[in-house]
Amino acid sequence: MSEPTLQSIGDYNGLKGEKKWVVRGVLLTGLLLGALYVIVSNSYIGDVHDRLPVSDGITAVPFNR
Repeated sequence: MSEPTLQSIGDYNGLKGEKKWVVRGVLLTGLLLGALYVIVSNSYIGDVHDRLPVSDGITAVPFNR
């Protein structure tokens, strides 16, 4: 058995015809789904209404003897 040569592979000289449109459609669908996910996650998941207030400074340290 011999290995196939590059010239015998159908996509050696680039994508043509229907294959090119399939690849473009898959890429475009992936980009659109990713953008939709970012929009939905930022608008619904990113906004939390029950956060606890946090202060960065220490006002008083409890001291027990």
